[in-house]
Amino acid sequence: MFDLPTDLPADLVPLSWLIGVWEGTGVIDYTVGDTRYTGEFAHRVSFTPHGAQLRYAADAWFLEGSGEEQTRTPLVSEVGFWRLARPAGPQDPGPGLLPATEPAVVRTADDVEALRNAEGGFDIEVLLAHSDGVGELYLGQVRGPRIDLGTDHVARTASAKAYAAASRMYGLVDGHLLWAWDIAALGQELGSHASARLARAE
Repeated sequence: MFDLPTDLPADLVPLSWLIGVWEGTGVIDYTVGDTRYTGEFAHRVSFTPHGAQLRYAADAWFLEGSGEEQTRTPLVSEVGFWRLARPAGPQDPGPGLLPATEPAVVRTADDVEALRNAEGGFDIEVLLAHSDGVGELYLGQVRGPRIDLGTDHVARTASAKAYAAASRMYGLVDGHLLWAWDIAALGQELGSHASARLARAE
């Protein structure tokens, strides 16, 4: 059983089902030319309230062998922030370390309801940074216990591998967090890359 924090900001309510730590395994399956990358990985994901946003962190390990002989090789890690899309106002801090220019206003459920889109969901923005030098800005929507995202912008360092676009889907099914991640990388078109089923950690 998961209890939501009683002091959760109204802007986080549509995303509240993500809050917590999730662990499980998934599969990688991606083909580049004559090379097929495939295998199982372990995954740990956390979503933590941070003001009106969720702070996100994810680590993954490629699994080889089984039992006591199983090895875990670290894969790319991610950190970032998830939030409802709404214009920043004078009550919001930023950019940089600039403070808000007006006193903070406690947003209500009615304020959040006014953000509902024509499809009955809420537009969201997700900003992620990968440990391999890739940064992604996703736009999408949360609609009940499902999130669909697509990259609006991808940036990468000069030393990073080619990575052009991605889409992700997250869903809460029978108490588990299921996700799928499609990528356009290493000269390939957007295609299936990885998926996982995670359980809420105790």
